[in-house]
Amino acid sequence: MKLTKLLGYLGLIASVLVGLGEYYLHYSPNILNHADHYEFFSFVNTSNLTYGHFLAIIGLPFYFGGYLHIYRMLKSGNPILSKIVLAVGFIAFAVGGVWIGSRASIGNIVLLKDSLSNENYQNLLAHYTDHMEILVKVLRIIIALLSVFFVTAIVKGNTFYKKWMAIFNPITILITLVIIGKLIPSIGKHMLPILMNVTHFILFFISLYQLHLYIKSK
Repeated sequence: MKLTKLLGYLGLIASVLVGLGEYYLHYSPNILNHADHYEFFSFVNTSNLTYGHFLAIIGLPFYFGGYLHIYRMLKSGNPILSKIVLAVGFIAFAVGGVWIGSRASIGNIVLLKDSLSNENYQNLLAHYTDHMEILVKVLRIIIALLSVFFVTAIVKGNTFYKKWMAIFNPITILITLVIIGKLIPSIGKHMLPILMNVTHFILFFISLYQLHLYIKSK
C-alpha cells in the first residue's frame, strides 16, 4: 500500500511539474486570441521557453510512476485489463514526451519569424504541424482508448476503486475541462494550455483518495 501511495504522489508531482512547464511554454494573456499558426508563442519570452522546456522534461518521467499507481489499483480486479491500461498509459506519455520536447523549438521559430523569409517560415510551420502537432491528436485517441479499458476494469469490480471512480476516467475529465474552459474564458486561458496535466492531477488526486478509502475499509 505504501508503494502504491508513493507512486500516486509521483503522478501528482508529474502533473504539477509538467503542467507548470507547459504553462511557461504556452501562456500569455493573448493566448486565446492568437491560437492560429502558433502565433501565441510570439508573446512568450525566450527565458520562459527554456524554463518551461526543462521543467516539463524533468517532470515527465514521474508520469510513468503515476500509471504504475493506476495499474496497482486495478490489478486485483483484472490483471489483463490492468496491464493494458499500464501499457497504453506508457505509450501515451512516450508520445506526449516527444510532443512536449518540441514546444520550445517551435516557440523559438515563431520568435524568429521576422528574420526568416515567409516561404521558409511557412515551410517550418507546416513541417512541425505534420510531424509534431499531429501527436496531440494521436495522444487524445490513446487517452480515449485508455479510458475505455480503465472504465471496463473498474466496472468489472474487485479493484481497489469504488465503481463511481469509472466516472472520473481521463477522457471524461478532459472533455469536462474543455467545456468549462470554453464557457469561462477567464479560467480557460489558464487551464486549456495545460489541459492534459490538469486532467491527470484530478485523476491521481481522486485515485489517491480512493486508495485512502480502501485502506480505511480494511
